[in-house]
Amino acid sequence: MLIDTHAHLEMREFNDDRDDVIRRAREAGVEYIITIGTTVESSRDAVVLADKYDFIYAAVGIHPHETKDILHPAYELLRHLAKHKKVVAYGEVGLDYYYERSGRAIQQRKFRDMLREARELGLPVIVHDRDAHEDTLRILSEEWPPELGGVMHCFSGDIEFARKVMERGFYVSIAGPVTFPKADALREVVRRIPIEQMLIETDAPYLAPQAFRGKRNEPAYVRHTAEMIARVKGLSFEDVARITSFNAMQLFGIDKISAHGKIAYPIRNSLYLNITNRCTAACTFCVRYHTDFVKGHNLRLGEEPTAEAVIAQIGDPARYDEIVFCGYGEPLLRLDVVKAVAAEVKRRGGKVRIDTNGHANLIYKRNILPELAGLVDSVSVSLNAQNAEVYEKISQPRFGPGTYEAVKEFIGKAGKYIPEVTATVVSLPEVDIEACRKIAEERGAAFRVREYNVVG
Repeated sequence: MLIDTHAHLEMREFNDDRDDVIRRAREAGVEYIITIGTTVESSRDAVVLADKYDFIYAAVGIHPHETKDILHPAYELLRHLAKHKKVVAYGEVGLDYYYERSGRAIQQRKFRDMLREARELGLPVIVHDRDAHEDTLRILSEEWPPELGGVMHCFSGDIEFARKVMERGFYVSIAGPVTFPKADALREVVRRIPIEQMLIETDAPYLAPQAFRGKRNEPAYVRHTAEMIARVKGLSFEDVARITSFNAMQLFGIDKISAHGKIAYPIRNSLYLNITNRCTAACTFCVRYHTDFVKGHNLRLGEEPTAEAVIAQIGDPARYDEIVFCGYGEPLLRLDVVKAVAAEVKRRGGKVRIDTNGHANLIYKRNILPELAGLVDSVSVSLNAQNAEVYEKISQPRFGPGTYEAVKEFIGKAGKYIPEVTATVVSLPEVDIEACRKIAEERGAAFRVREYNVVG
């Protein structure tokens, strides 16, 4: 499913064929559309349109181009519209120094006014920012509490600006220009920011993607933006659609987010298995302390699945590049389940990988690696640090002092039984990457650095 989080379906450009445009969007897999007000009149029309279609929602606000004409009663009218059940955000509001159709001082004053209105209403804010990054960030830092959230619509800044707005609780929304041949800078931003803080949009009727450049844009074309993001980030189209839709549902309160934890969940062309939420470490960087979701999948289990239930979820393992025991816990806490499922996957022609913290031999007080021989094709072990002191600070292992040496020993022994062994670390400031690389190489293991805050 796709969600176009920013379109202007109420605009006159759609007057002749609006119903056809909406139908084409649905046929293209667009499950929801948010149509965005830019004046009091268009905000009213957006609400009327949202009231007509159950899958269309509205946002109300006044575009910075129009701020020179705002009179105080406009805020009262917007406040009235904002109370409609289909209104999910306040916007678009912000600053535009490219055209500067309203003076900068007026834009800034009205931007503050509308942020305060949105704050009182408890709505997330949709921000327009063009050639005004510094003032936009300054005003947001003074007027907008990060917990209310918002989105930087049609993002046009660099990676540093993206990081600063994300620190303030904002999503970064990517539109059609990401498909333009010369948009390398924007694609670099897409590559480097977490998709967990990304939305997609069309800004229809404006900014059609490259395949339709120069023509009227419409919500169906949001698919082209999702496809480009997938290529840039090395994800599948389905991953991008699922994750950005989940992000939109979280921000705008659209649809119901699944409360059921998944046992099997696809990312790219791998299938991950979530067989326990228990772990023998409490890593400071672990995402499970902040959210139940990874790449749009709910991983918070109500109960631990049986081997039979896991196998049933896999289906044909040969469809995937690999079957990965990972999830929201340490899979080798359930060694018998891992062995039973891995044996069945191998029997059906699949490949098996285990992502582990390397504590298994401490858990069972024996070397369990021989039991994985012939069942597991690769193992990824969280080395996490260059010495025991840093390891214990980052990983907070249940077994206390001595755990780090046990992990290194596990990595060294794993190569005798498993064809591919990789030691991993997360790129935290206190981690000496090169020292960790040397430790891995000394034990005959490959080495991989995992970017902080990027999971899956």
